[in-house]
Amino acid sequence: MKKLLLMTLLLVCGITMATAQKQAEIKFEKTTHDFGTFSEKSPVVTCTFTFSNVGEKPLVINQAMASCGCTVPEYTKTPVKPGEKGEIKVTYNGTGKFPGHFKKSITVITNGVVEKTRLYIEGNMEEAK
Repeated sequence: MKKLLLMTLLLVCGITMATAQKQAEIKFEKTTHDFGTFSEKSPVVTCTFTFSNVGEKPLVINQAMASCGCTVPEYTKTPVKPGEKGEIKVTYNGTGKFPGHFKKSITVITNGVVEKTRLYIEGNMEEAK
């Protein structure tokens, strides 16, 4: 009886582990972007972060939140199938902001193995002359 119980327990644990490993997984080509130096005359700059689903299930981005209202992320709303790519477009608007160096973060929340990923943008806005 003990052997039967032990074998059943091992079988259940094995099946649970096998199904738990088949999840979505996000992988970014890069997690930081430096805009360099740009003028206060053209204060709006944009970059794109490209990612892949390297997991075995469809990847869904549930939310992408910026650390500041001057930074707006736009992301792929449809599920990204395994092996396919998606994008997160980030726009920084320095209108009305003081010139100088900035660094902002974007938190991406997914259904993947790693639920939260942080992306960073930075740059230096020079005063208009």
